[in-house]
Amino acid sequence: MKFTDGFWLKRKGVTVFSPAEVRDYVINEKSVILYAPVVKINHRGQTLQGPLLTLEISSPSCDIIKVKSQHYIAKLPVYPTFELNSDDAFVPEIVESEDEIVLKSGNTSVTIVKKDFSLSFYYGDKLLTKSGNGQMGYITTDDGPHFREQLDLAVGECVYGLGERFSAFVKNGQSVDIWNEDGGTSSEQSYKNIPFYVTNKGYGIYVNHPEKVSFEVASEAVSRVQFSVPGEKLEYFVVGGNGLKEVISNYTALTGRPSLPPAWSFGLWLTTSFTTNYDEATVSSFVDGMAERDIPLRVFHFDCFWMKEYEWCNFEWDNEVFPDPVNMIKRLKQKGLKICVWINSYISQKSKLFDEAAEKGYLIKQTNGEAWQWDLWQPGMGIVDFTNTEACKWFASKLHALIDMGVDCFKTDFGERIPVINAVYSNGADPVKMHNYYTYLYNKVVYEVLEERFGKKEAILFARSATVGSQKFPVHWGGDCVSKYESMGESLRGGLSLCMSGFGFWSHDISGFENTASPDLYKRWSAFGLLSTHSRLHGSSSYRVPWLFDEESVDVVRYFSKLKCSLMPYLYGVATETANTGVPAMRSMILEFTKDRACDYLDTQYMLGDSLLVAPVFRPDGTVDYYLPKDPSKGSSLWTNFLTNKRVEGGTWQYETHDFMSLPLMVRPNSIISVGNNENVPDYNYLDGTVLHVFELSDFEAATTIVYDMEGEAKGTVKAVKEGNKVTLSVNGLENYSVIMRNIEKIGELNGAILEENKLGVKLIPQKNNTEVSFIIL
Repeated sequence: MKFTDGFWLKRKGVTVFSPAEVRDYVINEKSVILYAPVVKINHRGQTLQGPLLTLEISSPSCDIIKVKSQHYIAKLPVYPTFELNSDDAFVPEIVESEDEIVLKSGNTSVTIVKKDFSLSFYYGDKLLTKSGNGQMGYITTDDGPHFREQLDLAVGECVYGLGERFSAFVKNGQSVDIWNEDGGTSSEQSYKNIPFYVTNKGYGIYVNHPEKVSFEVASEAVSRVQFSVPGEKLEYFVVGGNGLKEVISNYTALTGRPSLPPAWSFGLWLTTSFTTNYDEATVSSFVDGMAERDIPLRVFHFDCFWMKEYEWCNFEWDNEVFPDPVNMIKRLKQKGLKICVWINSYISQKSKLFDEAAEKGYLIKQTNGEAWQWDLWQPGMGIVDFTNTEACKWFASKLHALIDMGVDCFKTDFGERIPVINAVYSNGADPVKMHNYYTYLYNKVVYEVLEERFGKKEAILFARSATVGSQKFPVHWGGDCVSKYESMGESLRGGLSLCMSGFGFWSHDISGFENTASPDLYKRWSAFGLLSTHSRLHGSSSYRVPWLFDEESVDVVRYFSKLKCSLMPYLYGVATETANTGVPAMRSMILEFTKDRACDYLDTQYMLGDSLLVAPVFRPDGTVDYYLPKDPSKGSSLWTNFLTNKRVEGGTWQYETHDFMSLPLMVRPNSIISVGNNENVPDYNYLDGTVLHVFELSDFEAATTIVYDMEGEAKGTVKAVKEGNKVTLSVNGLENYSVIMRNIEKIGELNGAILEENKLGVKLIPQKNNTEVSFIIL
């Protein structure tokens, strides 16, 4: 929201009251309370008038500083508030001098200047950002009071995040409202709005408000980020860390770490599509067609019309189309599939559940006590009230019944169009704050049902809407994109933006949801989709099986599905680290290479984990340009194409043309990629028969990797050290493993292994039970 008319003037009806000085303060063990008048106090008479702003500066955990600013403080607590994890044992260091108060939390600190009020935030000795004279403010407008903060941006500082945003990846110059809406992927609206951003300067800002937060990112004031909320207070956190990955790790420690999805979920998902006609015969033809063409398929999803039209959601199979759902599911599961079904939290008035839900108070109500209804999506639909404990149990019971039939997971669609006018919740929640927060409760109820039935390590959703904390309930997909190369690009931007906002895993509708892709787009998007963390073929009005596009599409989907299955020891290791640290599995280039300024604006390529770079092809002619960073910490700067073995110097832009069976899949120097022995399923024993691909070792710098089992437990450790032309490999915890030294044609003296020819390099097969191999490179 904008309050000014240019830099000097205020808009009509706007008055800004900013803290002018610290008049009084109280230092407690864990916080500093500041009392700040909005004018300089020159005589006692000036203390008889307000406003007087009250600020509390504290730290909930190491390297995070909380700023709470208030005008009127006699306000009753209002539900909802985000669930945050504080370290109750943590005590920040507070030091006072004549002119300043410094609160230090780990390496992150804030300096409070008393006389001319300002807040300056540091990591070590590096200034991160500052709120100076006139930047923080309590604001009165014709529409009521607001609170704002403005934080400085340095020259060249870029802002990222704020949820899954499909606009430009760098948010500078944008106005962003944190307000969940069902707007597709081609607009400024977003299904997943997160009031958290990071910058390439190495810090994050989290605004702790579930209601609408308005951001002006280098827009209203071009050298600042402004954020504002309606009301009498504003609360935000400055998140420090040693690099952006640690910043995101600290943020997710506060708001919740992504859960580890089950290994099977990383395989290919196929759906019925949305408005297509289908029955068991149709579904079986798809499943059998994939098997006949040797395409690994792991999950089959039934979209909306598994239920009878106009009756969503009644959680009952349409018996005219699916007369025997239990045995149908059994038959599909005998083919090695997991089963997913579509749900949402809306109940059409034609559903037999509507009257029951309305009578028992399980739906959001109007102020007159009747169920809140509208026709947008399902005729006369009501919306389940998840602030009502009994409604949660009732909704969960419907899911338990489906699980009893054999369903393994749920696509939790919608959750964005939640009313704020004339809406009443069971627990008295503020409907404005509930608009964004609703999706958290909705997905939490569903996720906890799956946890209860299958255990935490088997629970997974396919969710569209999200807010702060929703990263705990993966996985999320990008919503309704169209079948165009441009939409493929905007989908990637949205995913990278979401992953800069604390989310670890992300998917999208391969080839686009609306319309039907051309065969070339289908093939290019399939390669991209099968090198995302989660991969789903889904559409609106047409089927998405590859043979309906062309025969080469079959080859492409087969090739990249098998490639992904074979990469699962590496990918699941990345996923486990994401669950442990909060660092996303799918990473923007700036997240992995923060000091390389060429990465600041890159949004057409990404890192899959810390070692694999993926550059999707966005053009019909197969041309692609991408950038390879030169990592100063690595002795070698040579990247290697995983598919072709071509080596390319880092610190360069590459311009290439790829056929449909290829794309730039580049391996970072000094990396070890664990490749499994199974290309037909994603869930298998990653410790047996693993092939370790070793790339471009740097002198005297160990390359390491950890191989995890499907429980997310670290079981295998690998280290490779190069000293001149001597290489020593140490491997523990793996069974029947082998090693391929990429781009090495000959070796001399060899201890502990035998050689085997391999087109990619030299293959070493260690002697039984041997944990160390050493050799000389010729």
